[in-house]
Amino acid sequence: MEQHTYNVNVNWTQDRKGIMCSPELENKETNQSNCLEVATPPEFPGGMPNIWSPEHLFTAAVSSCLMTTFLAIAEYSKLEYVSFKCESKGILEKVDGKFVISEVLLFPEVVITDASKRERTERILEKSEKACLISNSINSKITMTSKITIQD
Repeated sequence: MEQHTYNVNVNWTQDRKGIMCSPELENKETNQSNCLEVATPPEFPGGMPNIWSPEHLFTAAVSSCLMTTFLAIAEYSKLEYVSFKCESKGILEKVDGKFVISEVLLFPEVVITDASKRERTERILEKSEKACLISNSINSKITMTSKITIQD
């Protein structure tokens, strides 16, 4: 696979807040962008509630990568499923005097209709976690607790 580049531009707007955009995510037909407001989280001085923070985005990157990797592997494996969702938690703490996201907890849940596919679904989830490029690119510990539900 060749090298790919992903561009993100961040511009400060006021206080501890800015706007984050990517030229690749602009809708050329409507001229609309998919910008996000980003800010320091409220746990820090000057932080702002109810706005995406770098810590939320970091956690979201791991969780969404698990999802997209699962979707690709499940499709390749011809696994039939009803739904996928994943709650996640990024754990921020001070290690050796520096703030780090020391661990990301992932709680994926896959709903299937065939109980005989439970173990196969679990293996695909585990393979997805191991293949996730974001998880493989960071130093944080990744802990996954999966749930497979059978729909009647």
